[in-house]
Amino acid sequence: MKRSIPFVIVISGLALLTFFFCTFTVKQWEQAIVFEFGQAKRVENTWGEKADAGLKFKLPYENVVMLDRRNLEVDLKPVELLAADQERLVVDAFVRYRIQDPIRFYEALTTRAGAEFQLQSVMDSTLRDVLGRVDTPEIIAGRRAELMTEIQTTSNKVAEDKRLGVEIIDVRIKRADLPPENAERVFRRMVTQREQEASRIRAEGEERAREIRATAEKTATVIRAEAQQKAEIIRGEGDKERNAIYAEAYERDPEFFSFYRSMQAYNKGLGTGTTYVLSPDSDFLAYLDDRNGLRQ
Repeated sequence: MKRSIPFVIVISGLALLTFFFCTFTVKQWEQAIVFEFGQAKRVENTWGEKADAGLKFKLPYENVVMLDRRNLEVDLKPVELLAADQERLVVDAFVRYRIQDPIRFYEALTTRAGAEFQLQSVMDSTLRDVLGRVDTPEIIAGRRAELMTEIQTTSNKVAEDKRLGVEIIDVRIKRADLPPENAERVFRRMVTQREQEASRIRAEGEERAREIRATAEKTATVIRAEAQQKAEIIRGEGDKERNAIYAEAYERDPEFFSFYRSMQAYNKGLGTGTTYVLSPDSDFLAYLDDRNGLRQ
């Protein structure tokens, strides 16, 4: 009985050593590459397949490398580039990626630090290539979403060609600013452009105002001329009707018509303070000397 105790202890120790060297645990956010003599044999809990985390078994001479299964982010260093309108911009961006093929990733990049270094190079080139074909306003606001999609597509193609084993899932520009040495120059140019635009708008407004005033004056002249013409016609018709009435009255009673006309002349001509110098035989005052209007 006493002889069996050391045997049990040895068996237990061997069992513990076997468990220690022949098992490993893969967490839910990890994926593991199992190597045999430096050659990748399989991947446990790989991304893109059904999650299979937990306790895993391996041979004692196999070793395991753990990689992340989650979405990872790289805050890129600012990139200075030249836009299509020859304006220099400093673009600060970040990229999110995931390890799609762990074996390729390990062979090409080995660690996350290697991935960040390589992705910085890829994104620098892609940002310069894509953003260098458009003008500054489109980068800052106009087509930013469209440009980000194009950068993501292009960078994924580069990653595939280089067999990096990663997938770019998102690219975002945090800011796109002018270099400090260019900001003042660009500001002055923008002010000049706005002043030129304002001058052009004012000139167009003044020209339009002159056209409106000329049209209004022309219309007013035409209206006045038409009104004058109508007034002359109305006066002519009134004079005609008046003369007709006078003629009819004269035909009915010439003496009364002569008397009435004389009274109108007296009313207009003999006002207060009016002085006339007439010959004694003037017909103008005939009705004042004789009610019949006849001279004695």
